Amino acid sequence: MKAKKVFAFLMAQQGNTNKGVKMVKSIVAALLAVFAITSVVEAREIRIVGSSTVYPFTTIVGETFAAEGNTAPVIESTGTGGGMKLFCAGVGESHPDFTNASRAIKSSEKAKCAANGITPLEMMVGYDGIVFANSKTSGILKVTPRELFRALAKDVPIEYGTLVPNPFTHWNQINPNFPATKIEVLGPPPSSGTRDAWVELVMEKGCKTYGWVKAMKKKDKKAYKGICHGIREDGAFVEAGENDNLIIQKLVNNPNAFGIFGFSFLDQNRDVIQGSPIAGVVPTFNSIADGSYPASRGLYVYAKKEHMGLISGMTEFMELYLSDDLAGADGSLGDAGLIPLNPNKLQQIRLSIK
Repeated sequence: MKAKKVFAFLMAQQGNTNKGVKMVKSIVAALLAVFAITSVVEAREIRIVGSSTVYPFTTIVGETFAAEGNTAPVIESTGTGGGMKLFCAGVGESHPDFTNASRAIKSSEKAKCAANGITPLEMMVGYDGIVFANSKTSGILKVTPRELFRALAKDVPIEYGTLVPNPFTHWNQINPNFPATKIEVLGPPPSSGTRDAWVELVMEKGCKTYGWVKAMKKKDKKAYKGICHGIREDGAFVEAGENDNLIIQKLVNNPNAFGIFGFSFLDQNRDVIQGSPIAGVVPTFNSIADGSYPASRGLYVYAKKEHMGLISGMTEFMELYLSDDLAGADGSLGDAGLIPLNPNKLQQIRLSIK
C-alpha cells in the first residue's frame, strides 16, 4: 500500500511519460530497498562482541535490560582484538552494534572503522586490574615488573647491547628467594586486550629497568617494542584462550602454575586463588581505583554511531549501563568485581554519550 501511494505521488510530480515512469520506478525501487533494510535492522536484537573481561559486566546489564521488558541482547566473548575486528568490519544488519574492550581502541582500529564508515562512541564503564595469581594452596609470590619481565620475555638482556633467548626455566633463577619450581604461566592470547594491557603496564615497566633498552624507544621504537612486548614461546608461557574461568580451574589443579587475568575473576574466586603483590602493591578495589596498583586499567564499551536510531534500544542500553544502580559506587556491577568510576567521572561520561 505504501509503495502504491509513493508511486502515485511521484507520477503526479513527473508526469505520465516513458521517461517519467522509468525514473519513478527507479526511485520507488531504491526506497523499497531502504525500507526493507531498515525494517530488518530495527527488528533484530542488540548484538555485542568483544572482551572476555568486560563480558560478565555487560551480561549483567543485558539481563537487567531484558528484565525491564526489552529484547535480550546477544553477547559474545571474542576478546578485545577479535571484537574490534568484527565491530569495525562494516555497518548493517550482519554487524555488531557494540564491542566490549579491556583497553582503549587503538589508532589502527580507529582507522579501520573510519575506512568502513564507522564512528565508534567510547563509553568508559569502570576500572579493572590485571592480576598475577596462583592457587591458595601455594605460597604468595611477591614480584616486581623486572622479575616478571625476566620470567616471561621472549628475549632477555644479559649485558649491554646483548639479548639472548630466555634461558630461565625455574623461579629461583629469577630471584634466589623464589621457590625452585618450574616457570609455568597461563595467560591470554595476542587477540586479548588483557594481553595488550599486561605487556604495556607490566612487561614494559620491567623492560625499561635496562637502561640501554629504554634508550632504544626514541631511536628505534619498533625494536624497543619487540624486546619489551615479546612473550616467550618455549612453553613457559601457555596461551590459555579467552576464558579466564578456565585459567582459574587450571590453577586450582596445578598449585605450581600462575595465571594472568582480570581482577574481577580473582575477586569472585578468592576462596581458591590469591593475587601476587606487584612492586609491593596488593591488587584490591582501592589500589586499582587510585592507580597505585601497577597493572590498573580502564574498561570500555564502544557503540556504533551509525546503528543508533536503527537498532531499537541502543541508547537505553547505554544509559542503563551507566546508571547508579549498575555502574554507581554501590551498583550491582561493583558487586560483580567492576571497580566503579568516581561520581564526577561517571557523570562526564553520561553527558559525553548524549
